[in-house]
Amino acid sequence: MKLYRTTIFVIISSIALVAVLIIQVNWIIQTAQIKEELFNEKANIVLSKTVEALCSDKEACMNMGSCCMKDNRADCKLELREGEINKIDSLLKNYMQFYNFHIDYSFEVIKENSNTGDIVIYHNVFKKRLEEVANKNGLELKLIFPEKKQFIIAEMGRLFTTSVILIIVVLFMFWRTVLGLIKEKKISEHTTDFLNNMTHEFKTPLTNIALASKMMVKDSNIKQEDKIRHYSGIILQENEKLRIQVEQVLSMTALERGEIPLTKTTLDFHHLINEAVKCIGVQIENKHGVLKLDLNATKYYILGDKNHLTNVLCNLIDNSIKYSKESPSINIGTKNSDQKFILTVSDRGIGIEKEYLNKIFVKFFRVPTGNLHDVKGFGLGLAYVKKVVELHGGIIELHSKIGEGTIFTITLPLNNE
Repeated sequence: MKLYRTTIFVIISSIALVAVLIIQVNWIIQTAQIKEELFNEKANIVLSKTVEALCSDKEACMNMGSCCMKDNRADCKLELREGEINKIDSLLKNYMQFYNFHIDYSFEVIKENSNTGDIVIYHNVFKKRLEEVANKNGLELKLIFPEKKQFIIAEMGRLFTTSVILIIVVLFMFWRTVLGLIKEKKISEHTTDFLNNMTHEFKTPLTNIALASKMMVKDSNIKQEDKIRHYSGIILQENEKLRIQVEQVLSMTALERGEIPLTKTTLDFHHLINEAVKCIGVQIENKHGVLKLDLNATKYYILGDKNHLTNVLCNLIDNSIKYSKESPSINIGTKNSDQKFILTVSDRGIGIEKEYLNKIFVKFFRVPTGNLHDVKGFGLGLAYVKKVVELHGGIIELHSKIGEGTIFTITLPLNNE
């Protein structure tokens, strides 16, 4: 139900946002059109007033007509005398200033075979016939504005800038909101999976403890020492499992909050590996597995916390055992490179699909296996491993292929003291 509501919310929000953006863009376009119409209107008035003033000057009209008769050039301005050119320019400047129209312009006097006296507009070019001389020579005054588009955008000024900023802000906020929802959804899913796994993992040892306790109470032969030892061993073993599981959850939370300080000392990492192998070797023997050591590093002293680094090694070896279908085959190797200590833990297990490689170190994440619980855990082990390695100034890398196995590579700084 929550997923359905989230999807509906995202869809409705997306539609609303698209509608707002369309309205905003449409408003900007309409504003630009209005500004262009105002520009054209002012240009028309300036041109009309200039042509009207020129036509009222009979002498200027006669001079322009006689000059343009000398040559068949389309641009009659080339044939006009300086007096007529200055007069046209002066009139244009005067009317543009009067109508508060401040923009660069140029003009031409041209010959056209047009039968109308109306102003003709082509983008940034405005033309009007000089009626007093047009009948004889077909002359037109052409007013050109090279920077028309820039002028309109400048006229829009703050409105245009504000609109663009608002659109960007709305898009950014919507993007952040959707990402937040997706993140919350993932956290919710991980939390649900964690609770399900925790319930399952706690249920098994608690059930075994309860059964062993009942057998101790009901069994009439409980006075026999071997029976007492057997049932007590089950209770202690299952109790230890519960303790480790609870400690794993609490340790991960405490590490993230920085509540557990690391007690760093100079450690012989090869010795640490051998100790970890002794502790977990029983599990490998029970599964008839093989563990090979290739400790080739010549420098293997590091500054670190013994307990946490031992837990890291045990976690990685335990994972290799868990995810091996048959008898586990595990290899632990060490080497040096650029004053670094490099540890590799590899196996020939089932491997990890490529799509999950980037998620494997995320807290609570477990590779999906449907409803099967053949591999126990909370999805905290590798998250804990990554956190401890980073707290020691190192990095951990993962390479895996389905059906071929997995390789964990940990790089730690050497203790050069």
